[in-house]
Amino acid sequence: MNDRTTGAFPEQNGDREEIARLLPAPADWDLPREQHLRHKDLLMHHIDRDQATRTRPAGPPARRLLRPALLAPATALTLACALAAGIALNGGGREPSGTDSHRAATDMRPAAALLGRISAAAGERTTLPVRDDQFVYTREKTRGADLTSGKAVLGPLTDREVWAAQEPGPLHKLGLMRENGETLPINAQLGDTDGTPAGISRPTYRWLSSLPTDPDKLLAYLYAKTPQAQGRERDQAVFEQIGSLLGGMTPPRTAAALYRAAAKIPGVTPAPQAHDAIGRRGLGIARDDTRYGVRTEWVFDEKDFSFLGSRSYLTKDTSYGKAGTLLSSAAELELAVVDKAGQQPTDRT
Repeated sequence: MNDRTTGAFPEQNGDREEIARLLPAPADWDLPREQHLRHKDLLMHHIDRDQATRTRPAGPPARRLLRPALLAPATALTLACALAAGIALNGGGREPSGTDSHRAATDMRPAAALLGRISAAAGERTTLPVRDDQFVYTREKTRGADLTSGKAVLGPLTDREVWAAQEPGPLHKLGLMRENGETLPINAQLGDTDGTPAGISRPTYRWLSSLPTDPDKLLAYLYAKTPQAQGRERDQAVFEQIGSLLGGMTPPRTAAALYRAAAKIPGVTPAPQAHDAIGRRGLGIARDDTRYGVRTEWVFDEKDFSFLGSRSYLTKDTSYGKAGTLLSSAAELELAVVDKAGQQPTDRT
């Protein structure tokens, strides 16, 4: 995102870019949304520019800042968003020094207990079988703020459906996204001229099944593979990367390991007031980005510990808004497996 105030101090410009990275892309951007997202959500891929010139671009995915197939919701935080905001990425493959810090974490024991219960419930769930030739379908409500004016301007609550291809790839067409009735393709990520393979930025069911299920090994893998951004706190980046894998059609053992891995990240805490984009309150897990004053929350059902959605908001007054200003939110409403992109779960084949 271009800074409209060219005379701003460099540190202020950097803060704007970093907070912008936490948000869904503005409607006129070519990059779908977090995160999520969650989920976040395969939502983090480019809408074909030629398609955009023929039709009005769909509103960007909100991250589900948390996961590629969600969200996301939201919870917002992916390589595509970083690229869209102009954040310089480097050294994504090297082992960061933060891989040992989680072992000594002592400030989030209540969160660890809650995540332990969430992990146990996730491990006991059953998921639908997912073939490589099928699509994971997600339906959600999302909402995000736009920073292009220099202020956080909250957009309307939006309906979004995503069909994420499960083929290992590399693929040039990663699926479809439908927002407010308009359907556009999800294309390979920027720079993937040969297509985008399954992986951390395109988590298929098969790829998720291949991840380590030992929480320590999984966390070490995520610290090594999560894209790095200059000036970005490593623990927060990994927390948000885990958030981008939440929800969706995740193998039970992998989901359980992700929650236990998250419990080992310093600074993770319960969030008693957490709620998703449609106001559903539940059990919350959060982590604060103290440098930029942004909190990212995951929300879970109080009864069965299922993932409901996510949100992010300012925790201190900034030039973009007052503390409490919502930046993004998402609510997962439906999850299914279908045979064709664009097919509704209720359709007969």
